[in-house]
Amino acid sequence: MPLPTRLLGAALAAALGAAGAGAAAAQDLAAFAARTTVHVVANGWTFILVQRPAAPVFSFSTIANVGSAQEVPGTTGLAHMFEHMAFKGTDRIGTRDPAGEKRAMDAAEAAYQAYQRERLAPRPDARKVAALDAEFKRLEAEAGRFVVKNELDEILSRAGAVGVNASTGADQTEYFYSLPASEIELFAYVESERFWHPVFREFYEERDVVQEERRMRIDGEPLGRLSETMVETAFAAHPYHQPTIGYMSDLEAITRTDAEAFFRAHYVPANLVTAIVGDVHPSTVTSGASRRARRRRRYAPSSRRRPRPRASPSKIPPSRR
Repeated sequence: MPLPTRLLGAALAAALGAAGAGAAAAQDLAAFAARTTVHVVANGWTFILVQRPAAPVFSFSTIANVGSAQEVPGTTGLAHMFEHMAFKGTDRIGTRDPAGEKRAMDAAEAAYQAYQRERLAPRPDARKVAALDAEFKRLEAEAGRFVVKNELDEILSRAGAVGVNASTGADQTEYFYSLPASEIELFAYVESERFWHPVFREFYEERDVVQEERRMRIDGEPLGRLSETMVETAFAAHPYHQPTIGYMSDLEAITRTDAEAFFRAHYVPANLVTAIVGDVHPSTVTSGASRRARRRRRYAPSSRRRPRPRASPSKIPPSRR
């Protein structure tokens, strides 16, 4: 399915803005078109390349065609959660032992699922819940021993990256930063790896961070609560009524398993468009992107059909939290 025109335009506008909109605007349309190349990799990932050799740097914006509107009731906040997970590294970045970490993470996730089932049972046993929680925390700490914290950020910082950030909206999620032109191969490596082989390490720690973010911006902020209620009312029968950050009752219940399933369903190459503006040659980028595309994903993308809504674990309607 072709990417929406708004997505292509948004990615290009963001990259142009980071690279210096003033200089770009000074060009006539024909000159701009002559410097622009659109390339679609064999796996479906779209690249828009604009040569602008004013300085030996480049800026990029990758936009994924997924946001909070693609979530279903009971699992709101997953699009925003993956934005956070995209900075946690891959099976090659951020770990001391990929195989050992995977075993430890799988054991911790199995323990959390057991804890979650008991916690949300009609008549939970408080002592059993406490014991299962303690076991999960023990296994989570074991998995944490394999983590090299912030390695992805450090790799980019050492290479001279600036403006490393991301944002999530209702219809799209954007990732962006700038690098010296000499680091185009690093860019191709990092961006392909984190969208092809991400590891959802420290998921529950990051979920706590997002919950605190919600408390600060929504629950503890009168204007935040007003804005959320207004949007819920305006889009009562449309997915736009779901807050991008997620409802608190969902943030307390979503799991790493949920997040991985959401990623597999939506972060397919055909849902990604990357605009690059700066001192880069199109052939360098296209050849690098095609080469990186050959590294196969560890698992096949799941069906694109929307999953059935999951009942909220809270007896209080999410919109009232």
